[in-house]
Amino acid sequence: MVVLPSENRTAPVEFLLTGFSSTRELNIFLFLMFLVFYILIVSGNILIILLVLFSHHLHTPMYFFLVNLSFLEIWYTSDTVPKMLLIIIAEQKTISVAGCLAQFYFFGSLAATECLLLAVMSYDRYLAICQPLHYPILMTGPLCVRLAAGSWLCCFLLTAITMVLLSRLTFCGPNEIDHFFCDFTPLVHLSCTDTSLTETVAYATSSAVTLAPFLLITASYSCILATILRIPSGTGRQKAFSTCSSHLTMVAVFYGTLIATYLVPSANSSQLLRKGSSLLYTIMTPMFNPIVYSLRNRDIHEAVKTCLRKKPGFLR
Repeated sequence: MVVLPSENRTAPVEFLLTGFSSTRELNIFLFLMFLVFYILIVSGNILIILLVLFSHHLHTPMYFFLVNLSFLEIWYTSDTVPKMLLIIIAEQKTISVAGCLAQFYFFGSLAATECLLLAVMSYDRYLAICQPLHYPILMTGPLCVRLAAGSWLCCFLLTAITMVLLSRLTFCGPNEIDHFFCDFTPLVHLSCTDTSLTETVAYATSSAVTLAPFLLITASYSCILATILRIPSGTGRQKAFSTCSSHLTMVAVFYGTLIATYLVPSANSSQLLRKGSSLLYTIMTPMFNPIVYSLRNRDIHEAVKTCLRKKPGFLR
């Protein structure tokens, strides 16, 4: 512990993440379950990336953004799950203050980036369905790169503001975080200094990167739905809807888990329930990404069949 010069308090140099359970048998079960989930998430999203890279008919804006989303999901999960597995099985529950802040920074940045990428993907589907004749002219390769890069850069810069303010807070014990990763709210509760500015900035930035994209997604799909309903044939309507059903499912899963976690009043839910809801967007949402696009997307089906028909060395 480091003694603060101006106060008779001590600042922790590390935090203690409590995890889930102190029962050995239950911890072994949780470890095996989360390890399987993590392997499925990483391998599934890598498979999506490889299929798009090596299937030329998937070299379109929609799948370019899907590659970005799959790449994000890998790192999004890797930021929390490996440490969670160590907490469960090896009982290495401590994490340095710097490591905790870094985990929060990358987790917050990647979660915010996912919001913007989902909004960009909805805009892509809006142009493809509502303005099909102008789509190749409007959604060009350079624009796709700028939209994706802007999503990543904007969110990492915005989250950096909150992280800097958070790092300037004084933590003076207790150093125990009743969670399995370093989230914003548990960290703020450990501070013994005024956190009003930090919380205000965090609320403003998180609202900007969640509500604004959600409104854009809602507006895009309202236009898409209106356009689909004007299509005279049932086959045409089904084909048009199938091009955006996978993305719409991912939007529903992602925002549904965020709402379940952050809009439920803490006074009405136990900490164990909040941990469980946090698992929904740290593990379940990234795992749903390859599953949804594999089960509901004909282009992905065709890419898999093409790869299976090729020789074993087609990736060399």
